[in-house]
Amino acid sequence: MNADLIADRERRAGAFAALGEPARLAIVERLALSDALPSQLAHDLGIGSNLLAHHLKVLESAGLIQRQRSEGDRRRTYVQLVSEGLPVVAGTSLAAPQRVLFVCTANTARSQLAALLWAAMSDLPVASAGTHPADAVDAGAVAAARRHRLRLAKTTRPQHLDEVLRSGDLVVTVCDRAYEELASPAALHWSVPDPVPLGTVSAFEGVLRDLDSRVHGLAERLSEAS
Repeated sequence: MNADLIADRERRAGAFAALGEPARLAIVERLALSDALPSQLAHDLGIGSNLLAHHLKVLESAGLIQRQRSEGDRRRTYVQLVSEGLPVVAGTSLAAPQRVLFVCTANTARSQLAALLWAAMSDLPVASAGTHPADAVDAGAVAAARRHRLRLAKTTRPQHLDEVLRSGDLVVTVCDRAYEELASPAALHWSVPDPVPLGTVSAFEGVLRDLDSRVHGLAERLSEAS
């Protein structure tokens, strides 16, 4: 038998074994749309910190979750799914919003790219904004959008969240700093590393892959809800 097939089957068997415990399945379903701090998981799911640590270790060993150090408060670590290692799970229910609003700090890269990806696959209105918008969209984001034929208008400029936010928006933060400073927490949070400091093609491509996977998952969930 093909060695790769055997390895993949063993990986999937390990994933299903890890998800055979109801609490671990609940953790994965909680993370299906939004990254979370361990303290948030403990609160939302009613799991003690020691038991939660055990469940997270099992899920991490099975390749289902990973931890992402916050780019804002370095004392925080977000738990997120490893999408390519995950069997199909139900996830959490989510009502269809009037619009999706992607938010990061400067509104120069991640939130702009997320909005472009969303517009390319969904008819649901979308916008992006920043908590501390810069003067212009980052050149690396512009180049990444062009490589993937995403339509970024020449007149697009970063905008402040207060100028853009409106009732009925589903707010999705794609930046740890933005999430941690909002007075009213975003509905969903994706802990996506900022590609701007590195400025490399590979950094932007990695962010695009991450956002594309998450955007697809959210679009499918909202399509089911509408």
